[in-house]
Amino acid sequence: MNKASKRVQRPGGGKAERYVQPSILLGLNLKPSYGYELIHSIQEFGFVEGQAPPGMIYRHLRQLEEDGLVHSEWETEGTGPAKRMYRLTPEGEEVLEIWIVYMERQAENLQNFIRRYHQLKASV
Repeated sequence: MNKASKRVQRPGGGKAERYVQPSILLGLNLKPSYGYELIHSIQEFGFVEGQAPPGMIYRHLRQLEEDGLVHSEWETEGTGPAKRMYRLTPEGEEVLEIWIVYMERQAENLQNFIRRYHQLKASV
């Protein structure tokens, strides 16, 4: 392996938590959920490989609640221990919309990049 290839960042590398916040917001936009339920449901969005670490999800939920994007309350109905139910606030819906616009722009930039690459390869 040469020196340059040792410095090359692995594709997809970077901050693993980058899209956890919008994933949580989208999950709660779909339906109010318990933290444990969110841990499993946000996997389908494809930004977290495997099961999301519970500590990371609960840390994000606490921060989202402090920021007013999420509201929670204890539910004590039924059998078993009380559970904290999380719901998206109107402010959370606005932030999710901002994330969607940002992600659409990023997706467009990526598509343009890929298209340009294929054009260059075809002209060689």
